[in-house]
Amino acid sequence: MSKKLVRTLFAGVVALALSAGLASASPDKPVIGVVVKIGGIPWFNAMDAGIKQQAEKLGVKAFMVGPTSADPALQVRAIEDLIAQKVDVIGVVPNDAEVLEPALQRARAAGIKVITHESPKQKNADWDFELASVKGFGEAYAKKLATALGGKGEYAVFVGSLTVPLHNAWADAAIAYLKANYPDMKLVGDRYGVAEDVDASRKTALDLMRAHPNLKAILAFGSQGPIGAARAVAERQAKGKVLVLGPFSPGQGKRLVHDGVLTGGYMWNPKQAGEVFVTLGVMVAKGEPIKDGTNIPGLGVVHPDGHNLIVDQLVELNEKTVDDLAKSGL
Repeated sequence: MSKKLVRTLFAGVVALALSAGLASASPDKPVIGVVVKIGGIPWFNAMDAGIKQQAEKLGVKAFMVGPTSADPALQVRAIEDLIAQKVDVIGVVPNDAEVLEPALQRARAAGIKVITHESPKQKNADWDFELASVKGFGEAYAKKLATALGGKGEYAVFVGSLTVPLHNAWADAAIAYLKANYPDMKLVGDRYGVAEDVDASRKTALDLMRAHPNLKAILAFGSQGPIGAARAVAERQAKGKVLVLGPFSPGQGKRLVHDGVLTGGYMWNPKQAGEVFVTLGVMVAKGEPIKDGTNIPGLGVVHPDGHNLIVDQLVELNEKTVDDLAKSGL
């Protein structure tokens, strides 16, 4: 599909979302639009459910815009459309933090509050919230991987793209921990920016297994990376030979977990993140103070670090937990 056609299709998606979700703003009922990385995948479907549920609970207008591909330019287009519609709050899960900076700056100049997620220290945002700290999340995976491999062996790292700040920060934390504590674990290459695309992750995993016959594990940060890599392991009949770890939507990955080609990992609840977008959005739209000790539903008691609100609410993914998590709609 040509990039021009993708942009045309996405313009229709944005227009539909805006017409369906928008209403006249008021101080008591702000309008909140949330732009995610890509539409139509389980992770962001769950986030959309959280946004809708919390909006109904709080009696406000909130909706999600999901681009047709993980293209930062499509996110910029969506943000520009939201600015034109004069929403009160724009939420974003960035594909490329730097590319979005000018658009977010324009939003704030227009009096629109900006909230980001999965983008710590995002410029031109009023607040960024995280349900997992960089160090806690990255090191949790490093420890799980080292234990599974007995502290030895070659491994590869996937991220959503080389420009997604949080994925790369997690990868940095995991790699640094393994280098410091497990010198017999060897990183293959640097990292591969494929983990928001199942097919790209699968192909890259297949290529790596062919090029590196001693590869023992793939650590994938990005919800589609573990799925694609696990499918490649199944295809190569490498069950038990190449482990796959990473965050994924339980409903999408449960069969692979039970088949033994996807070991599991940790995640946070994307539905909960959707709820927080709305809750926090209402607070900032109303000018409610957010300071040390503030209790924000979905986040708990927060201790702001600049404009970052970071908590650790990790959920373990394994064969014992994945079915119940999937049944919850994740």
